[in-house]
Amino acid sequence: MRSDLYSPEIDSSIKLLVHFKKTINFPKRIGIKKFVGLTGFMMLILLTSCDKEVVIGSMQLTKALANEVDILAGNAIVPEGTSVFVFGFDKAVDETSFNGLTIQQISSASPVTWTYVKNSTSQEFTVVTDNPLAYGETYAVSLPSTITSESGDTLSAKTFNIMVSNDPLMLDSVRLNGRLISEAQRQEGTGKDISIEAYFSHDIPEQILSANISLSRAGNNVPLVISKSAPGHYVIKPVNELEGFREYRLRFLEGLGAGIGKSFMAKEYLIFTNFPQLTDDELMDLVQRQTFGYFWDFGHPVSGLARERNTSGDVVTTGGSGFGLMAMIVAAERGYITRDQALERWEIMISFLRNADRFHGVWAHWMNGASGKVFPFSQRDDGGDLVETSFMVQALYTLRQYLNPQVAREQNLINRINFLIDAVEWDWYTRGGQKVLYWHWSPNFGWAINLPMRGHNETLISYVLAASSTTHPIDIETYKQGYARNGAMRNGNTYYGFRLPLGGGRGGPLFFTHYSFLGLDPRNLKDIYADYWEQNVNQTMINRAYCISNPLKYAGYGEKNWGLTASDGNNGYNAFSPDNDRGVIAPTGALSSMPYTPEESMVALRNYYYTKGDRLWGPYGFYDAFNDAAGWVADSYLAIDQGPIICMIENHRSGLLWNLFMSAPEIKAGLTKLGFSYE
Repeated sequence: MRSDLYSPEIDSSIKLLVHFKKTINFPKRIGIKKFVGLTGFMMLILLTSCDKEVVIGSMQLTKALANEVDILAGNAIVPEGTSVFVFGFDKAVDETSFNGLTIQQISSASPVTWTYVKNSTSQEFTVVTDNPLAYGETYAVSLPSTITSESGDTLSAKTFNIMVSNDPLMLDSVRLNGRLISEAQRQEGTGKDISIEAYFSHDIPEQILSANISLSRAGNNVPLVISKSAPGHYVIKPVNELEGFREYRLRFLEGLGAGIGKSFMAKEYLIFTNFPQLTDDELMDLVQRQTFGYFWDFGHPVSGLARERNTSGDVVTTGGSGFGLMAMIVAAERGYITRDQALERWEIMISFLRNADRFHGVWAHWMNGASGKVFPFSQRDDGGDLVETSFMVQALYTLRQYLNPQVAREQNLINRINFLIDAVEWDWYTRGGQKVLYWHWSPNFGWAINLPMRGHNETLISYVLAASSTTHPIDIETYKQGYARNGAMRNGNTYYGFRLPLGGGRGGPLFFTHYSFLGLDPRNLKDIYADYWEQNVNQTMINRAYCISNPLKYAGYGEKNWGLTASDGNNGYNAFSPDNDRGVIAPTGALSSMPYTPEESMVALRNYYYTKGDRLWGPYGFYDAFNDAAGWVADSYLAIDQGPIICMIENHRSGLLWNLFMSAPEIKAGLTKLGFSYE
């Protein structure tokens, strides 16, 4: 995305960008079930009607015992003579509201009378029935939502069915693919090939098992094979692989007990067949590997560069190819490809870049991937694009630092990379010595686009690289007057509890925190204007908090769905942000923010993969974006969105790209020249 076309100073130009981003069409795809998100509406009322923030939360039931039998997980069998219940909560309970508890004999619909005592913190209540529960009867124990904490937090209503019996048939445990499961929670991450193990207190004949154990979807039973593994231990497997992303019900019926002359409380488990469960590290690795296919398998067959998008044909993109080049370093280190494979591709790419059209050393935004000739981004944008070139040069420095000068083949590549870096005439793009860099220059239209690069946005890397140049450098005043606008890029306001040092209101799209920082390490990066780690973390947290508050009430927004940035949308490409919200979430927003918000980004990643993966996950990782309110999921991939996912996840995992780029002596000198500290 072109942030200069997003900035308030040139707001009218954003329509130009969107128009030309659509010059290569992409198809739409309908998907994802609509649902209404009321959370944002309630938060909006709270935030706009109170002087201080007031949040009504939830109260959790942490303990439920019947004569020391744990009933919290669901239905249970309790011994004859049961008369004592213990309920624990994570917050102090309003004593009056606790009287809403009911215990009812199901067969007669008769209520059971009881009294209670509470502990000193009002978080544990011991209930004693006036008479013991009757043998052979089943009771419903209900805690309604009217039970609240002393501060007004509500309890999610719960009902437990318990049967009173001696020497009953007990289902001691159930394991799904080796994992212990309970009735209280839907089981996800199972995959489609499942194995269930059931552990009973008694042996049960095969014909009784077959008649009283079922697995069904939408009322249709799945054929099962049930085998005995040990006394009371049975293995249950579907005859055929289950359907993906579907909910199944596993039932153990009361007839299991009746068939052997014992009582048995029926059990039911919900199983959702999404992708197999992975650890966080395994899931990040899978996402990096799958996404890398966009740059490796789908790279242009002649140049090796990255296509602009998956429908671009011969059109390759300079900046996105820089991201792809950095992704190849990650792939070589992670073993997705060999070092020799990577070297072969890099040699092709470097040769192509040397022979491609350049304009005072600067490449175009788009090129023909076969010929290297410029492919105009717009009518007057048929020359050099300094920002796209910056993303490529950032990658070239990183690659150069990765290569081993002791190996002749790699030293040769280092020499060729240095030639490309040194040829960039950063000072030419000051338009005759002005104290600002300009985005474009065309041999046919000159400076007609007239777009100075002013911060704060993704063009920070251009100023760092320009100051680092040993052949065509800029001075510190160009940075101060041009990018920093003599300090006018400062913000300093607080949004959702997070101070934002730089930029426009609420920070703008998240790619501001990604593109410049694939190589530029923000962890200790500071200058007179900002601490850039604070800037990036807080902009990300503001973006997330906005999505959770959801003032425009878009379906799906929340802790699991957040990340407004530049991406495709159901009405075309746009730079989405808290100030330009159209209901479109792009996976790259949260995933490329992994270094800044690791826990929050992982929640989003798990949701995208396990809950939305049937429509959102494709051959090159996650599709570009989705809009739950519109029931839309993109079927497009964009190089500038896929690349940061791989690179920023790697920076979170190992710091690889940050460490390489920051090791370049020219970069250290350039940062020092501009007044940055970075160690």
